[in-house]
Parts: sequence; structure tokens; C-alpha cells
Amino acid sequence: MRTPCRGGHRGVRTQSYRGTGPCWPPPPRTAPALIFQLTECRVFLCSQLFLASMALVFFAKAFGGAYMKSSITQIERRFDIPSSLIGVIDGSFEMGNLLVIAFVSYFGAKLHRPRLIAIGCVIMATGSYLIALPHFLQGPYKYETSVSHSISVNSSESALPCHSNHSLSEDETPDVETRTACEKAAGSSLWIYVFLGNMLRGIGETPIMPLGVSYLDDFSREENTPFYLGILGPMFGFMLGSYLAKIYVDIGSVDLDGVTINYKDSRWVGAWWLGFIVTGTIIMLSSIPFWFLPKSLPKQGEEESQSKSTELATVAEQGNFLPEENQDHEEKEKPVTFQELAKDFVPSLRRLFKNTIFTLMILTYLVSVNGFIGMITFKPKFLEQVYGQSASKAIFLIGILNLPAVALGIITGGFVLKRFKLGVIGAARVAFAASVGSLCLLSIQVFISCDNAEVAGLTVSYQGDTQVSYNQQTLLSQCNMGCSCSMKHWDPVCAYNGMTYASPCLAGCQTSTGTGREMMKSPAMNMSAVLGQCPRKTDCDRIFKIYMALSVTGSFISACGGTPGYIVMLRSIQPDLKALALGMQTLIVRTLGGIPPPIYFGALIDRTCLKWGTKQCGGRGACRLYDANAFRYGETRILFS
Repeated sequence: MRTPCRGGHRGVRTQSYRGTGPCWPPPPRTAPALIFQLTECRVFLCSQLFLASMALVFFAKAFGGAYMKSSITQIERRFDIPSSLIGVIDGSFEMGNLLVIAFVSYFGAKLHRPRLIAIGCVIMATGSYLIALPHFLQGPYKYETSVSHSISVNSSESALPCHSNHSLSEDETPDVETRTACEKAAGSSLWIYVFLGNMLRGIGETPIMPLGVSYLDDFSREENTPFYLGILGPMFGFMLGSYLAKIYVDIGSVDLDGVTINYKDSRWVGAWWLGFIVTGTIIMLSSIPFWFLPKSLPKQGEEESQSKSTELATVAEQGNFLPEENQDHEEKEKPVTFQELAKDFVPSLRRLFKNTIFTLMILTYLVSVNGFIGMITFKPKFLEQVYGQSASKAIFLIGILNLPAVALGIITGGFVLKRFKLGVIGAARVAFAASVGSLCLLSIQVFISCDNAEVAGLTVSYQGDTQVSYNQQTLLSQCNMGCSCSMKHWDPVCAYNGMTYASPCLAGCQTSTGTGREMMKSPAMNMSAVLGQCPRKTDCDRIFKIYMALSVTGSFISACGGTPGYIVMLRSIQPDLKALALGMQTLIVRTLGGIPPPIYFGALIDRTCLKWGTKQCGGRGACRLYDANAFRYGETRILFS
């Protein structure tokens, strides 16, 4: 005879069931148990979807930011603007970020965080598309050249740069009305779209980090996964920038056979706009999952305890237990009014900055961020001008060597802290040792460089003597005195003697043969010159390899001190001031460490220019040649300061 379950109530699980025994038929599962299993499954799937989505969006935003850095040189050349202005454009990202960071940080936690992240991604993608827009509004890129852009490839017409009847009219400055009309037609002010687009990228990036991290901390136990995948973003961004730097800006719309320059030329502009379309699309796609995520979830591992509480609530004698606990809890956590928060803000701020360790850490971090932002922004140009590398190769090496070294250094610093269980003193020692080590390597790099490129009249005289002061008279010599050459144009040729001349006319060339990149100029006495600058001396490649080895090692050692330094700052602050400390650190570093460095780095770099380019309208364009020694000493002096 089958007996009912012990306890006398069917449906109440009082002991396990194995198919036989005192309980038959088996008791059905209770509603709280089913709810628990469904909730646990839902939380697991949503948390995994959020982790994957955050990993993708961290990758996408790092990818887009790195590509922006890698495209700085191409944008500068395309719009014919100085480095100081390109620094303003680069700093517009932080400007946009600071505009909304306070509102997002405060109101974001009270709203639907996943959807705010999705909106931020859409704004970032829109900014990327806006940056690429000027390419479609401008006409074809016309670089400085002594050969007309309209000459057909199959034409037998030859250019005669050096001719006694050559007119000096091209050196004359047009009147204001003509120049204004020309600039409007050429779209020279379209760099404003790049400025606004980069600012939109900064606005859109704002909710991703604080809201994404807080959501991960609230509802997931695997909060580190997206950060590790996000480390790959900068590397891929620089690799894309390197690849597109070799593709001509007007690919698909001009005949490349008629282009007389290659990607190693300082007038070359790569397909910078194409990368922003790619990065914008990736960021847009990464926003899709966030639209379908819930506003909140129970934290992983806590569903079971919540389910047990629900089961306990069904028991009659415990029916009023949880409501009374919640009521007491609400009374204890009475919300603080705005007046009380405002009244306590200034004293808390005073207490925070009286903390000597916090103040010193902020100043140290601010100096290091200034050096890093300025260096990473203009390092491709530095490698190009000082070591004779192409922009494409410089970008590639930074992305494949320096950035992974920084990421590995940050991970290594955290591993050292965890492995040896270092306290505040130990972390401070690691951070100090890393700073001293990177400073020593930077000191060595000051004395490692190649000589200036030999350009007649700019870095050397026509007789081969060193020439560092530039004026228009130094570009003239006996071989080009009767040619009536323009002093403004930059169309370099490499002569038989291994010296570069600023233009075929200044080299004394009288005839030309061939078309496109195969064109050759012929000076007097049957001696030829080819288009483009002469290659650097053979020992420059060896010196460059030594520099890169020191640079990568220094990047790794410097990054090793990042995590320990951050820990020192956090552990030296009172617990009730930590949130305020992190907020003030973000505000100060973004304001003083993100915006000014590209601007003043660019302004100092402009001062080392030896030969400015010329716009179509006659104005000063982008710099074509820098004094490598002044460039190197100026940048190193800023980093040391």
C-alpha cells in the first residue's frame, strides 16, 4: 500500500525522493523553486551577454581612440594645418567628455544603464562618421608639385622647371577677397567637422566606463573579462592606421598612375577617412545588445539566498519577518538631502587635499599623463622626422611594440602586487623603482638619433656644409640663380650626389622624362635626379633599432608602476573620501592632462619647422621638414620636466 509523504502534506518537500520509499507519488516542485531556477538561468544569460557586450564595446572604443591617434599626421596634411591646431582637434575628445561626465555619473546610476551605454555608442559612431564627412565635401587632394595635376599620363608634354622666362607670380600673395574665395572653394575650414566629430566621440564615450563598471560590479562576478579584451583595441587601431596610411586618400576617384608621390613622402595623405567609417560601424554594432538588457539584475550567487527567503516567507509564523526587516532598513538608510551634501562638500574637499600623499600622487600622475599623451600623439611624426621612417611604418611599430608593452606592464605590476602581497610601502617602492628605471632609459634615448636629412639650403649648404638657419637666400646658388625658382614650393628631388633639393627648379633641372612616380628630372651636364627625398644613411637603420628597443623597454617599465601607484593613492585616503578622490582625480587628469599636452606639444613642434608647405591659395600649410635635433631635444625636455 502506498503511503503519503511524511509530514502529512503533499507538495511539501520534507525528504529526498529516489523512486521508492515512504513518499509516493513524488512531491511536485514548489513555485519558489521553479522561480529560482528560471531567475538563475535568466541572470546567467543576461550577465554573460552583458560581459560579451562590454568586451566588444571596450574593444571598439579603444580601437577608435587608437585609430584617431594614428591618423593625426594624415589629417594635418590633408587640411594643411599646423601641429598646434591638430593638438586642439585631438584635445576636443576630452573637452566633450568633460561636458557631460558630471551629469552622466550622477544621473546615470538612477536610469537604465545599458540603454545609456547604447546611446553613448550611437553618439560615438555618429562622431566617427562626422569626422569622415569632409572627405566627401572636399575636392580631390592636390599636393604641391612642379608638375601640373591636369597633365595626362599619356601626354608627351614635359615640364621645364628651370627656365629663364619663369614667372615669379606664384610667390606673390593673392588679395584678401581672392584668397577667401579660394579657401571656401577648397574647403580649407572643413577641419571643424573633425573637431566636432571628435568632441561627439568624447561625449559618447562618457557613460561607457563608469556605468559599465558599476553594472558589472553590481550583477556579475567576472568583471575583469572585458578589460583584458579591451587591451587589444589600441593595437588593432594602430594596425588599421598603418595599413590605410599606405592607401592614397582619393583611392577609387583618381588615376593613381598620375600621382608622383608615394607613401614615404611628407606630402602623402593616406585614406584616413575610411578608418573612421570602419570604427564607427564597429561601435554602432557593439551598441545593439545593450538595447535588450534589463535595467537591473540580482547579483550572481545571490539568487539562491533570495529564493530561500521567498520560501521562508510562505511559512505562517514567519510571514511578517522580512517586511519588518525592510522597514527597519529603510529607516536606517534615510536619504541625505542635497543641502546636507553641499554643506559637507567643501570640508571634504579640504580634508582630501590636505592629504599630502594624495596631492603628490595627483601631481605625479598628472605629469606622467601629460608626457604620455603628448608623446603618443606625435610619436609617428617624431619617428618619421628624426629616424626617416615612413608614417605607415612608424604607426605600425607603435601599435605592435609600444602599446602591447604598456598593457603587459600594467598586468605585470598588478601581478607583482598580488604575488608578493605588497602593502602600501611595497607598492610605493615598486612605483618609485619603475619611475626611476623609465627615466634612466629616457635619458639614454636623448643621445640616440640620426643626423638631419641632407636638404640643400635647409639642413646643409649647397657645398655640403651644415646649414641650420633658414632664409630664402640660402635656397639660392649658382646652379639655380637664373631659374627664377619659387621659394615656397616643396617638391623634393634626390640628386646624383645623394643630396635632396627642395624642388626640381632649385636643383637646376631643365627637362623631365617619364610620367607619374617614374618621372626623372635632368639638371645641367647630363646629371639626373629622381622624385622624392634621398634615403637616410645606412647606419640610421641600426640606430633606429636601438632606439625602439629602449623605447619598448622603457614603456614596459613605466607601465609596471601604474597599478602600484594607483593602489598607494587609494590606500592612503580615508574610506569616506574615496569616491570624492576618484572623481577629483578623473576631473583633474582629464582637464589638465588630456587637453593641454597635444596643444603645447604641437606648438613647440611647429617652432622646429624648417620648411612649411604652401596651400593652393598661397597661405602657409602643413610643415614638410623639421629640424630633427631641435624636435628631439624639445620633446625630451618636456618629458623630463
